[in-house]
Amino acid sequence: MKQLLNQVFSMTKHLVRLILPLVMIILASSLVATPALATGVYDMPNLTPGSTWVVDKGEVISLSNEGKISSALEDLAKQTGNEVRIVTVRRLDYGETPESFTKSLFEKWFPTKEQRANQSILMIDTVTNGTAIISGDKVKSLMPEAIANSIATETLAEPLRNGNKYNQAFLDASDRLVAVLSGQPDPGPPQIAEIQVEGTFKKAEETENIKGNATAWVVGLLIAATVIPMATYYIYLVIQPSSGGQ
Repeated sequence: MKQLLNQVFSMTKHLVRLILPLVMIILASSLVATPALATGVYDMPNLTPGSTWVVDKGEVISLSNEGKISSALEDLAKQTGNEVRIVTVRRLDYGETPESFTKSLFEKWFPTKEQRANQSILMIDTVTNGTAIISGDKVKSLMPEAIANSIATETLAEPLRNGNKYNQAFLDASDRLVAVLSGQPDPGPPQIAEIQVEGTFKKAEETENIKGNATAWVVGLLIAATVIPMATYYIYLVIQPSSGGQ
């Protein structure tokens, strides 16, 4: 019996040596996951003129709707010279706001005043659903500040307050942007309606659930690594005297 317990105790110590590195790896991964999701301007790709219209870093627009939006914005650029980019990010760097991020990205993609004149960027941070829009000087004659803000805070944001309908939000926003920048009357904020969208994608709350599951695994492994050796050693101490007396 004593020999059996010694073998069990030895195997338990070996198991702990195997588990602890795994626990540390999982713990480190869960701690690193949050900042890894943050996006700064330096993480954004360089703009390819005439071909990049939607940069969906937040992964909230279905491929089908991304194609529709890109096609509409490309036609707008060809017909009027006014260009719009749609940008989504999952999480902003610490201290960054949608407005400061969009301004910095605008300056990165369009370094000179002349390049910015006919450009617009509509952006959203999908963790907070914070929105921002920025436009060049020539665009403002067609889209005054009041309309631009309405597109960002009403047309884009309102569907998100009623179920995170990102596809509907961006389809409505692109339709309104195309109308306004084509010189047509502003249709104003649309009525919110249910639409069916294709594809599946992870939402921000799903990402939080994954992080929560990882934390639960870490806690469970830590408890197992602590309790198993203690229980084995306790049994060893209890049985050892009787084993020695036989």
